[in-house]
Amino acid sequence: MPVDPPPARGYIRSRGMRVPRAVGITTGRIRAALRAETFERKECEAVLRVVNEGDRVLELGGGIGYVSTLMAVARKVTQLVTYEANPALIPHIRRMHEANGAEHIDLRNALLTPLPSDPVPFYVRRNILSSSLDGSVNPDGVLQTVDVDCHAVEAVLEEVKPDVLICDIEGGEADLLPAADWSCLRVAVIELHPQWIGQPGVQAVFDAMQRAGLTYFPRASEGKVVTFRKPW
Repeated sequence: MPVDPPPARGYIRSRGMRVPRAVGITTGRIRAALRAETFERKECEAVLRVVNEGDRVLELGGGIGYVSTLMAVARKVTQLVTYEANPALIPHIRRMHEANGAEHIDLRNALLTPLPSDPVPFYVRRNILSSSLDGSVNPDGVLQTVDVDCHAVEAVLEEVKPDVLICDIEGGEADLLPAADWSCLRVAVIELHPQWIGQPGVQAVFDAMQRAGLTYFPRASEGKVVTFRKPW
């Protein structure tokens, strides 16, 4: 069995990928999860089960670039459009893509919205991963406020024509997913946030996927990460 090379200086090795170390991003808890390969485990296992080489993928919520890199490297998707609202994470995502030779990725610092919208304020905090659209949370920790572009979801779907949706948008799924026609999809992997969207929001997501012709796929679902796929 081949032995993995030692991790490059300044990187953490996880699932065969190199994750750049970054202050405020790869904190102690995240470093431990990366090394144990438990970081985003449920989403990663779902992606590895259902994403195929050659797929066109729309990812909503790029995070630190971990899942998009995994799809580009392990599944060699043809096209991957990644949306991430937090401008402070964009440089790290780019570094991770570059460190792993991840190609065919269109990284966009923007939000998808049900309808066309003017840019919205985004609050960047000292703890980068706690930055959000909500300025009322920990206002003393806000370092700066930046305007983030909004892209209408239907226009993006017409442009990208994705086969696969990966969605982790911290509760935004309950408003965004029911607002669009997702029938272009073969499969969707969605992290639900019932603590924020409640039962009505969860039901709205399931209903949106059913209207798109996708059914719940338990073999690639676990806990709050739910997968839907076309039955043929």
